[in-house]
Amino acid sequence: MYWTTHLKTGPRRVNHAAAAVGETIYTFGGYCTEEILVYRVKEPIDVHVLNINCLEWHQLPRPKIDSQQYAVTPFQRYGHTAVAFGKNIFIWGGRNDESACNRLFCFDTETWLWSCPTTTGVLPCSRDGHSACIIGSSMYIFGGYEEEFERYSQEVYALDLLTMHWTYVVTQGSPPDYRDFHTGTTIGNRMYIFGGRSDFAGPHSSEADYYPNEIVYLDTSNMTWHKPETKGEFPIGRRSHSAFLYKNNLYIFGGFNGILNEHYNDMYSFCPLTNTWRPVTTLGLSPKKRRRQVCIVIHDKMYLFGGTSPNPICLAEEDTNNMAQEMLLMDHDDLHVLDLRPTLKTLCMLSVISYNQEIHKGSLPDDVMEDLEEMRRKSVACY
Repeated sequence: MYWTTHLKTGPRRVNHAAAAVGETIYTFGGYCTEEILVYRVKEPIDVHVLNINCLEWHQLPRPKIDSQQYAVTPFQRYGHTAVAFGKNIFIWGGRNDESACNRLFCFDTETWLWSCPTTTGVLPCSRDGHSACIIGSSMYIFGGYEEEFERYSQEVYALDLLTMHWTYVVTQGSPPDYRDFHTGTTIGNRMYIFGGRSDFAGPHSSEADYYPNEIVYLDTSNMTWHKPETKGEFPIGRRSHSAFLYKNNLYIFGGFNGILNEHYNDMYSFCPLTNTWRPVTTLGLSPKKRRRQVCIVIHDKMYLFGGTSPNPICLAEEDTNNMAQEMLLMDHDDLHVLDLRPTLKTLCMLSVISYNQEIHKGSLPDDVMEDLEEMRRKSVACY
């Protein structure tokens, strides 16, 4: 696995949500520290689109206040989820600085229009920091921080995206601990939960955080939770990390542990067949240690963008106060691409670039020279 691309051309976003349809990535909302006042009002959410072939971002126009679209567009938020089902992307949950939301929004990637589908059943209460994943034709929601009851959740809800009917899922077995900012990943008919922030006070926040690192999965064929006996080299517990699936293995990247006050840029893989963890060594220039980024896999490449990291300029003035810690963070506008299965041609070109070798005109075919120059352009270091 090789980090082949690092560009600073994207939106500066933290705690955003994204999904891919075909070869296009759509990212929704999130925040950046410079625009923090936006999150005290209900402005329409921003949508940025990435074409993976040219790696160029563009922002879609926001609806005007007097338009029909304005009434069905989610307000700007963070801590929400985005899942793709067919041509549509469904946004659920999240909050601004005043309130959380439990209204369902649908974004049509063909028309770029929003709608608010009418739902029935048992609607989950407003929350942020939950996880969402698609299994079959349903979106499964787990955990998060419930606004109405001011507590962490360990409940499961399912929304049938064909009938738009919500169900409170009664499960068997021992569920994961109450938590938020974990990840939920689909493997077959299972939802795998990893990481997040839990509290020793159970559902309520006592600021006695802990960071579980066990794998727990829900088998949706019988709605039973399982905690498999795992082996290998375990990752440290963390929240606000990313998880993605590739070749039926679960991968996690980055995140933050508040007890250790440590950000990460490491990567681990988990094999669900053997229940084995292993650290993953990547080549190339790795992204900075960070949390609240997004990782999306398309074909044999993983696209990572956004997030926040400790600001090295401010580290000398570091304070133990939590608020001061937040102020020492720097938000990212970068895009990194991890080639999960690089070809021999790609590896050769990366070797030429890494050793800064000069290639004389005519020594390589014209198409190879063009590819090499394009790779040089996309490999300009962000930092």
